[in-house]
Amino acid sequence: MKLEVARQIVRGAFAEGRKLNLAPLAVSVLDAGGNLVCFEREDGAGIVRFDITFAEAWGSLGMGFSSRELARRSQQQPTFFATLAAVSGGRMAPSPGGLPIAGAAGTVIGAIGVSGDTGDKDELCAIAGIQTAGLTAVADRQ
Repeated sequence: MKLEVARQIVRGAFAEGRKLNLAPLAVSVLDAGGNLVCFEREDGAGIVRFDITFAEAWGSLGMGFSSRELARRSQQQPTFFATLAAVSGGRMAPSPGGLPIAGAAGTVIGAIGVSGDTGDKDELCAIAGIQTAGLTAVADRQ
């Protein structure tokens, strides 16, 4: 994940948030190794938003599916997901807004986490940001 691509993703997510008139957003973009490439927050976004966005992105990257799916599965297997949260140092947030990102070849090249409004709206902004950069949000495998 190149820095300029990550910045493009962030700008696209923010643009979608402004188009939808959402609460101030924060966005993290990670590379395929789970390293932070870019984080930005809009004026007024809360200070805990970084931790949420990073955990959404990191958890979706680590598990290979969206943080929405992480939330769904955590309801079905709470003990397993409590263990995952513990072994990952709390770097998993089971709330919509985190998605793995695939490059042109379909290979996962990173992940995004968006937080600030409702999970559903955060996820819309994440998808818009990914698409702005010409990349693909990885679809959940059921």
